[in-house]
Amino acid sequence: MTAAPAPKPTKKKDLMGRIPAGFVRAVLRGHSSLGLAFAALIYLICLSGSIAVFAHEFQRWESAAGPHLATASPDAVQTAFAGAIAAGGPGVEHVYITLPSPDFPRLLLHVDADTDREFLADAAGKIAAGQDFAWTEFITRLHINLHLPITWGVFLVGLIGVALLSSLVSGILAHPRIFRDAFHLRLGGSKRLQEADLHNRLGVWALPFHIIISLTGAFLGLTTIIVGVLGMAMFNGDANKVYALFFPPPPVDDPRPAPVLDLKPMFAKLPQDGGRITYIFTEHPTEQGGAALFNVKQPDRMAGTDSYAFRRDASLYNVQKAADNNLGEDLLGGMGQLHFGWFGGGIVKIIYFALGLGLTYLAASGVNIWLARRRDRGRPAPRWERAWAATVWGQPAGFAAATVAAIATASAPAAIGTWLAVSLLFFAAAIRLAAPSLARVGRIATATLTLLAVAVHLALREGLAAADPMAWIVNLVLVAGSVLLLVPSLRARSRPAESTAAATI
Repeated sequence: MTAAPAPKPTKKKDLMGRIPAGFVRAVLRGHSSLGLAFAALIYLICLSGSIAVFAHEFQRWESAAGPHLATASPDAVQTAFAGAIAAGGPGVEHVYITLPSPDFPRLLLHVDADTDREFLADAAGKIAAGQDFAWTEFITRLHINLHLPITWGVFLVGLIGVALLSSLVSGILAHPRIFRDAFHLRLGGSKRLQEADLHNRLGVWALPFHIIISLTGAFLGLTTIIVGVLGMAMFNGDANKVYALFFPPPPVDDPRPAPVLDLKPMFAKLPQDGGRITYIFTEHPTEQGGAALFNVKQPDRMAGTDSYAFRRDASLYNVQKAADNNLGEDLLGGMGQLHFGWFGGGIVKIIYFALGLGLTYLAASGVNIWLARRRDRGRPAPRWERAWAATVWGQPAGFAAATVAAIATASAPAAIGTWLAVSLLFFAAAIRLAAPSLARVGRIATATLTLLAVAVHLALREGLAAADPMAWIVNLVLVAGSVLLLVPSLRARSRPAESTAAATI
C-alpha cells in the first residue's frame, strides 16, 4: 500500500489579516477623511515641532555674542536679579531665572512687568546688552499655540494631537498587510505606488515615536480641559485644587513694598546632593509677600527635578523631591521633555529631528496619495493639487523668511507678519502656477532665504570671532541644508543642456 499524501499545510492568517474587508474599507475612508480634514495643521505642527527640538541651540545662535557661562555663582545670580528688576521697568510681578546648563550656557532673566523683557548676564552678574530671541519665540510658539491666544491655541494643538493619533491608529487598521510588508518598497515604477509604499513604511518603522509624540502632544495641549474635568469631578469645580496636587501653593499675598528679594540665603539652604539648579521662579520680588521657587535637576532621571519653595525670609515652606514620585508623577514630570526630545543631549535631538521630518512627510504624502489616486481614476483636482503644493512649500519658505525678519528686527511680531505674508503669497501664486512649479519655487525660495538669514546673522551679530561655537554650527547646518534644497533645481537646469549636447553628438 502506498501512503496517502500528506495534506498541504494551510496558511494561517495573522491577526491583521483576519480583519473583514468591509471594515478595512470603512476605516480607510475614515483615515482619508480625518487626514484630509486636519492635514494642513498636522503638517504645520509637525514641521514646526521638528525645528523646535533645537530651541536651545537657536537661542544660543541668536545670542551668539552674549556672555557664555558654564556656571553662575549665587552672588552673580543675585546681582543679575537686582539689575534685571531695575532695568525691567515698573510693574514687576515675576522674574524667571534660567541658570547655565550644557544645552544653554547662559544666565537668562525674563522679567514679567508692564512690558516683558529678557536679559543676559555675565559671570559677575552684570546685565549684558539686551538679547531678544525672536526667531526661537516664533517657532516654539507656532508649535505650542499657533500664535493664537494661548488658551485657545494650546487647546487646538491638543485636538490636532488627538487627530494625529487617530490617523495613526486608523492607518494601521486600514492596511492589514502593513506589518508583513514592512520592508516592501516598489521603487522606480508608478509614482503613486512608490509614495504610498514609503508613506506606509515610514508609518510602521517609526510607529512608537509617532504614537509617543501624538499622545504626549494631545495630553499637553488638552491639560486645561483635563484639569477642568478633574476639578468638577473631585473638587466641586475648583481647578486650583487640582493644580495644588502637583505645584507648591502660592505664598501669602502681601503687596507692601520691600527691598529686592535676597536669593543668597536660599541658595545656602539647598541640599548639596549632586543636583544642579536649573531654574528659579520668583514671585512679587519687590513686595513683602515675595517668594522664590528653586528647581534642582537630579542626574540620570528624566523627571528628576526637586523643587524648594522659600518665603522672603528664606524659610522653606514647601519641598517636593523627585525620589518620592510615583510612576504617574514621573510620567507627568517627564512628558514635556519626552515630547520635545530634551532629555538625552544632541544625539537624541538629531534623532527626534529626523523622525519628526518623517512624521511631517507622512502628513504631506497622505494628501499627495489621495490626489494621485483621484488623478488615476480620471477625477483630477488641479486646484487642490496647487493649494496643497502651496501649503507644503509655502511653510518652509515662510519659516526662512521669518528667520530673516527675526534676526534683522529682533521682533517676534515682525517674524509672524513675514511668515503670514509669504504663506499668503504662495497661495496667490497657486492661482497661476502648477504644483511642480510651486515645489520648485518653494525649494529655491527656502534655500535662498535661509542663506540670507545666515548672511544677516553674520552681519548683525557683533563679536562672532569669540562667539559661542554653537552659532557657527547652526550657520553651517543652515548653509548645508540650503545647498541640499538647491540640488534638485540645479540638476533640472543641467538636464536640457546635457540632452542638447547628446543630440548634437
